[in-house]
Amino acid sequence: MSLTLLFLQLTVILVTARTCGLVLRAFGQPMVIGEMAAGILLGPVVFGALFPQWHQQLFPLASLPGLSSLATVGVVLFMFIVGAELRAPSGMGAQFRAAGWVGVSSMVLPMVLGLAIAPVFHPALAPQGVEFWPFALFLGVALSITAFPVLARILKDRNMTRTRIGQLSLGAAGVVDALAWILLALVVALASAGAGLQGFMRIAIGLVVLVTVVFLAVKPMLAWLLRTHAPDGVPSPMMLAVLLIGMFVCAMLTEWLHLHAVFGAFLFGVALPRDDRLLHALAERIEPLSIVVLMPIFFALAGLGTSAGAFANSGLGMLALILLVASVGKIVGGAAGARMCGYGWRESLATGSLMNSRGLMELIVIKVGLDAGLIGAELFTMLLVMALVTTAATGPLLSLIARKSPKPIDRPTSA
Repeated sequence: MSLTLLFLQLTVILVTARTCGLVLRAFGQPMVIGEMAAGILLGPVVFGALFPQWHQQLFPLASLPGLSSLATVGVVLFMFIVGAELRAPSGMGAQFRAAGWVGVSSMVLPMVLGLAIAPVFHPALAPQGVEFWPFALFLGVALSITAFPVLARILKDRNMTRTRIGQLSLGAAGVVDALAWILLALVVALASAGAGLQGFMRIAIGLVVLVTVVFLAVKPMLAWLLRTHAPDGVPSPMMLAVLLIGMFVCAMLTEWLHLHAVFGAFLFGVALPRDDRLLHALAERIEPLSIVVLMPIFFALAGLGTSAGAFANSGLGMLALILLVASVGKIVGGAAGARMCGYGWRESLATGSLMNSRGLMELIVIKVGLDAGLIGAELFTMLLVMALVTTAATGPLLSLIARKSPKPIDRPTSA
């Protein structure tokens, strides 16, 4: 691929992503929703259908590996930051148990519903050679995701971060993130184990060894290094290089284990000390490159992986079923968990609505499934649309519940 074409692709991708993000932000949506939508616009569903010749010239097949490498670096850096910020929100205290219940219930119900509808999707949409259970388990995991970063942004925009509902939702989203990535790693390992149980055990044992080494050896070493060489929480360029090297090594090892590189980056981020100063310094240095430049490439590649024929014949009916199951599973599951812990109906429904936000995390998960061969382009397209719709609906649903409530939904109430 020529550098001229690469720079043209980057220009088109960034302009489209920024434009779509600004347009949707004007309608009260997070920028990332517009950037995700830009990926669909640049793919075969829109740009490829309207201008097939231009689309082929701008995104020839020979150029995709180079873009894929840049996108992978971007998503690895992003997942490193997500792992670093994964924690119980400060001041949760007694809400920790409630966050656990909400997180688990908002995962279990959509996962069970996903397994229930899998027999409908497997014959028509599973790639050739993919057995039922890896496909069904992946569909269940994909429907149970909550986007911690997007949820945090929605709460911040509404000044709800420090409220009971905000703290409960953030804590529950952290639980979902941790459980979902564990389950997804197991599903990908199951699908990647071409030698059956023996292959799966090899991957699983390798993952257990890596996690053990990271938490028993690497984590204390990182804490000592940062305490010694970055006592103010701001790593020097040399210390930042050490952290990035560790992240890339973990990403390389999980890729070598036939898992995705994002697992290693996320794991290394989780191993960092829970220091807000460190998190702020890392985000300040890494996010401008990752989120502004590299992640739009990831969105564009995701859009290029969609299928224009996904909604032909019974495709719209299947999409409607996915949207129904995904929304009901998350909203009802999250609300049930909050209700079991003594929250009122309004607070519980607000929590369930917030847990239905999937955003970028869902896109990463389904891209992992597509790369692993667990799903094909048609189901990937449906799940991508589901992620956009459910995330875009979070804000309006929350406003609807708040309008019907006699008290502002973001007002802390007594336990």
